[in-house]
Amino acid sequence: MDRLKDRLQEEALAAGFAAMGVCRPDAVPELPARLQAFVGAGMHGQMGWMAERMNWRANPAALWPEARSVIMLAEIYTPEHDPLAVLEETDRAAISVYAQNKDYHDVVKKRLKKVGRWLIDQVEGAEIKVFVDTAPVMEKPLAQAAGLGWQGKHTNLLSRDLGNWFFLGAIFTTVELDPDRGETSHCGSCTACLDICPTDAFPAPYKLDARRCISYLTIEHKGPVDESLRPLMGNRIYGCDDCLAVCPWNKFAVTGRDARLAARDDLVAPPLADLATLDDAAFRAKFSGSPIKRIGRDRFVRNVAYAIGNSGDPALLTAVSPLLEDQDATVADAARWAISRIKEIANVETDDRT
Repeated sequence: MDRLKDRLQEEALAAGFAAMGVCRPDAVPELPARLQAFVGAGMHGQMGWMAERMNWRANPAALWPEARSVIMLAEIYTPEHDPLAVLEETDRAAISVYAQNKDYHDVVKKRLKKVGRWLIDQVEGAEIKVFVDTAPVMEKPLAQAAGLGWQGKHTNLLSRDLGNWFFLGAIFTTVELDPDRGETSHCGSCTACLDICPTDAFPAPYKLDARRCISYLTIEHKGPVDESLRPLMGNRIYGCDDCLAVCPWNKFAVTGRDARLAARDDLVAPPLADLATLDDAAFRAKFSGSPIKRIGRDRFVRNVAYAIGNSGDPALLTAVSPLLEDQDATVADAARWAISRIKEIANVETDDRT
């Protein structure tokens, strides 16, 4: 079995993964209490699926009782550009690095299936199930238990060898493999990720209140965003990379190998004015094969309107004004807020000059 595990790792690396680790399905006994505390405090916001499927999410062994091992794999998507630079270009949109090309769910799942099929071919009667963010699996705690890295103070997984720009995939299998040693935190006294958060979404180190997280607000939150949070979103229209980008461990980040995860030029810093004009058909065409497509045109354009308002640029009034008549009430509300916000900021700037 030791040799099998070594060969499995070789196969995983050859398939394009950057790292592999193994743990038992029950390797994180404190998981139920952690998840219960998170959901009990309401920090999951509108993500009702977390509460509805909590029994499986909190107990990986219950998800598939026949599983004897969990193989965790890391897929690198380190950006070639500075993801924070676009925040200074207020007439342009900031899109999270992971969403600037193909949907990682599809890319990673194909690799997982390839590695899983190899394992099945090696062990008679072996069975597998693969997961990439689409099932009630707590990938980050399992990855830490498998030694791939640790959940930092920003709650994302990071590694001394990889930085923190990587996706996680899981292969549950009936094959019993020797588990790896779990990782412990190496964040020390650093608080860079906590300090940079625009919305103070971390009530404490290693704890996230999703209701204040820009990634949650732009992707998962339905309807109008609380007006007190809108100015803090800046020009971030899909996700937020601030806490990932400032992590000092990124000095060890590995370059991504899959061109499908490399940024498309038109999504690195697209003009807000162009995005505001997208109707449903144009939105679907532009983001075909992208994870952005999942949130739909209305939520996307809502985010664009908030960003236009935060730009304070009167030149963008012509781009956002047509949205006042949008058939989606939340988009129309965002447009009204954007126009009011632009006028407010422009007046302040005028007063300052005088």
